Amino acid sequence: MKTTIATLMAATSLMATPASAELLDLEKEDLTFGFIKLTDMAPLAVAYELGYFEDEGLFVTLEAQANWKVLLDGVISGQLDGAHMLAGQPLAATIGYGTEAHIITPFSMDLNGNAITVSNEIWTEMKPNVPLMDDGRPQHPISAEALAPVVEGYKDKGEPFNMGMVFPVSTHNYEIRYWLAAGGLEPGYYSPQDISGQIGADVLLSVTPPPQMPATMEAGTINGYAVGEPWNQQAVFKGIGVPVITDYDMWKNNPEKVFGLTKEFAEENPNTTLALTKALIRAAIWLDENDNANRPEAVEILSRPEYVGADYDVIANSMTGFFEFEKGDVREAPDFNVFFRYNATYPFYSDAIWYLTQMRRWGQIAETKSDEWFFETAADVYRPDIYLEAARLLVDDGMANEADFPWESDGFKAATPAGDIIDGVGYDGRTPNAYIDSLPIGLKSGQTVVDSEIRG
Repeated sequence: MKTTIATLMAATSLMATPASAELLDLEKEDLTFGFIKLTDMAPLAVAYELGYFEDEGLFVTLEAQANWKVLLDGVISGQLDGAHMLAGQPLAATIGYGTEAHIITPFSMDLNGNAITVSNEIWTEMKPNVPLMDDGRPQHPISAEALAPVVEGYKDKGEPFNMGMVFPVSTHNYEIRYWLAAGGLEPGYYSPQDISGQIGADVLLSVTPPPQMPATMEAGTINGYAVGEPWNQQAVFKGIGVPVITDYDMWKNNPEKVFGLTKEFAEENPNTTLALTKALIRAAIWLDENDNANRPEAVEILSRPEYVGADYDVIANSMTGFFEFEKGDVREAPDFNVFFRYNATYPFYSDAIWYLTQMRRWGQIAETKSDEWFFETAADVYRPDIYLEAARLLVDDGMANEADFPWESDGFKAATPAGDIIDGVGYDGRTPNAYIDSLPIGLKSGQTVVDSEIRG
């Protein structure tokens, strides 16, 4: 592992030589970027609306996409030059799970920003199992242990318990699985023969595009879902559901979306890649600076139909430091959306490795991989070298502060302590297989899923 990390550290050395502060000689100026209608696409909208792309000599078109698959296909085909992506998408594509293509990310778009919502009916059944605070409100975070008796009741009636997530390699899929497993519920496995993810499941998870989540739950097709904002708060505003846990409460400051583009694009257009990364970093800084003072303006931008298109108040509920659970139960959540602080934009190898551990945990990666495989795969996709070169240019241009970037990082965050994760299992990206084996539910070293059985 020491050899592997030394190699990865060498990749970050590009920042050691200050680059010119002049406008870069761009290989491509006209760019089209894709996004899904979620609040965490904000860095793209802000970079466009505040002129940060134009400052870099880039003429950008932003296009909303119908779903995550269409978005990924657009990047691979070249119809899109880059996109707001699920962090699992570049990793899955690069290792050949689903559509195969080498996608990289020089920029992590945010931390946190998701929640799990259940229908009013399910919440009514769950609530008696939830401890209360002195003021009578539910005590958070709410464990899936409170859901377990409800799921058991469905089983007794011979009825499936269905929940939605946005894509098989989405953060939302892994977060809802994490939450369910932490509460003793089996969220199901994948195998090369069965990619439903429902093998041995207590709760059946299926794909629903984010903007369709509330209507799908209201129709009774699903009993709840995991999604990004504003679609949890939309359920509260419509009076059809209750968010039971945010991902911040599940895992403090967990990694979320990334900006993805093909390796080929980055290699053919290195200066353009640096320029777009500079613009996105500036947007992230603006979103978080002065204790989120710019968030109301960001909410106004996002509420426009060409971006997220939800009501201002719905988006503001989570973007301005608060989160509403039951109607009227509004709680402070200053870090629900983080775009720059805590090095949110730096593409850490350890973030990539966490996604890969969850793919292995649930059978999307069918067989055990060495720790070195995890390190090398992370370095194939996450590119802190590009990020730090762009950051150096911004510092030299006087547009960013030297102290705001992790220049000396080896690409790995400090281990997340057990107390910051809902199941009490700490995470260290330097020991991926030991981490996988420490999780009570999920595949362990040497295990595979064959037919409907875990073997090994």
